[in-house]
Amino acid sequence: MTDGMNESEIIFLEGPQSRWKELKFAFNTMLELVRGFRALHFIGPCITVFGSARFKEDHPYYELTRKASARFARLGFTILTGGGPGLMEAANRGSRDVSGRSVGCNIQLPVEQMPNPYLDKWVYLKHFFVRKVLLVKYSFAFVVMPGGFGTLDEYFEALTLIQTRMIKDFPIIIFGREYHKELIEHIEMMERNATITARDRSLFLVTDDLEEAVALIVEKSIKQHGLKPKTRPYSWLFEKR
Repeated sequence: MTDGMNESEIIFLEGPQSRWKELKFAFNTMLELVRGFRALHFIGPCITVFGSARFKEDHPYYELTRKASARFARLGFTILTGGGPGLMEAANRGSRDVSGRSVGCNIQLPVEQMPNPYLDKWVYLKHFFVRKVLLVKYSFAFVVMPGGFGTLDEYFEALTLIQTRMIKDFPIIIFGREYHKELIEHIEMMERNATITARDRSLFLVTDDLEEAVALIVEKSIKQHGLKPKTRPYSWLFEKR
């Protein structure tokens, strides 16, 4: 008995169950993935930079992101972002400053988010989960700058995929010790309560030292994965380089 009612008396709710809509959604998602793969096939190994769209050009975090991205681009990586304004723009701009490659996975929002002017290439996407697939697929490091819900969502998803060994282990670097102070304290609390392990705490680096971040990327991205200078591939599906 549950609250005076036998469990056999439960009546389950029924919702929309259109098989056609489900099939159409699955087909459209596949097309979006294929379109993303084709658009990004030749962009090379990337470092993805996450951060808020709301910090303006005169903010210290904008300048930090721009400077850091320039250093990462000099290592030979393409700088990949969400393609929008704020710290995404700063990252793409930093790559452009040193003649690096700069790419955006731009999400279509109810309030239109236009691609920033420092992109060499971008792709429009309808779904956040498709964008996450593309960001993970082409990335050899994630750099987390100060941001909001979206930044933390992408950070924790990448961390979870690495923790569960669903994707290759690559560096996740968090810049901004003061900004992320409470976040790091919360992660430390999770370790004390054994909901994560000490190894899980080692999956990311928190730093304000750009050279420390560069050294980690050289060791764990370039050397660990055997990245080499890029040769020009043959375009067998007519993708644009």
